[in-house]
Amino acid sequence: MVSFPEDGGGDQPVVDGVGFDVRPGETVGLVGESGCGKTVTALSVLGLVPGAGHVAEGRILFDGADLARMPEKRLAAYRGKRIGYIAQEPMTALDPCFTIGSQLVEPLRRHRGLDRARARARAVELLGLVGIPRPEQICRAYPHQLSGGMAQRAAIALALTGEPDLLIADEPTTALDVTVQAEILDLLRSLQAELGMAMILVTHDLGVVADICDRAVVMYAGQVVEEGTVDQIFTAALHPYTRALLRSTPEREATAGPLPAIEGTVPLPRDWPAGCRFAARCAYATEACSAAPVPMLVRDPAPGGPRAARCIRADSWKAVDHERAAGAV
Repeated sequence: MVSFPEDGGGDQPVVDGVGFDVRPGETVGLVGESGCGKTVTALSVLGLVPGAGHVAEGRILFDGADLARMPEKRLAAYRGKRIGYIAQEPMTALDPCFTIGSQLVEPLRRHRGLDRARARARAVELLGLVGIPRPEQICRAYPHQLSGGMAQRAAIALALTGEPDLLIADEPTTALDVTVQAEILDLLRSLQAELGMAMILVTHDLGVVADICDRAVVMYAGQVVEEGTVDQIFTAALHPYTRALLRSTPEREATAGPLPAIEGTVPLPRDWPAGCRFAARCAYATEACSAAPVPMLVRDPAPGGPRAARCIRADSWKAVDHERAAGAV
């Protein structure tokens, strides 16, 4: 649970009921609309929850160590070295007062123990690794002299300076045009295969999840509502929110009329109901959905990872789909 202090006293949870694993070498997509708690969840792994926010309950285990209860000095040894982070906006993540090369040299010296000359050479190598042409020249450039796509590649190189076991990419393509988005996703995929690191990809785009992820964790109103392999999520979603997201995603072949929208709005943390947080927007909700908190119901555990959904109807969607298909005939 991640909480923030309220003006009138006490703490307000903004993320709770979140739990998932990331295995070595796999990519897990953390997906949901803006405000669902994706970024707060990602930042909590690094101990970088903004402001006075803090992990109030639960554990964040990394290689057996609980990052949530770790002293800052010890956590700093993980942050940047064993866990890399790519922020949403590369232009704000990069320091405008320093060259790209100097921003890479500093963590290389700190985390890898290199002297200045070797760190400089490694910085050039990393810029080349992420597909930046003329890396020697870019080392001498300032962030404002780079395009958005080039700045994002430099930010990825910065995240790789510690040779991390886990890379957290927070909406890494949001601020980029479509062509550059595809290039960055291809780059992340190839880097992961080459370096063997695990990755958490934070995104609101289901298309990105389908393209690059092995498993998906769907969040809504501060909770995980579904988890499964990408194939399971896209072919047999178990939570009505996930199903609604998929229906509102554009198909490759355009269809007539507007895309289906999800009626209603996401409740604010202070307005979270006692029961299912999606119930007020769900066409299939019953009184039982609102009566009490709904736990994650595990279904068909598989080698690919847990298959679970926070829905009391998780076992009945096949029948619902069958009835809908029969009615359409």
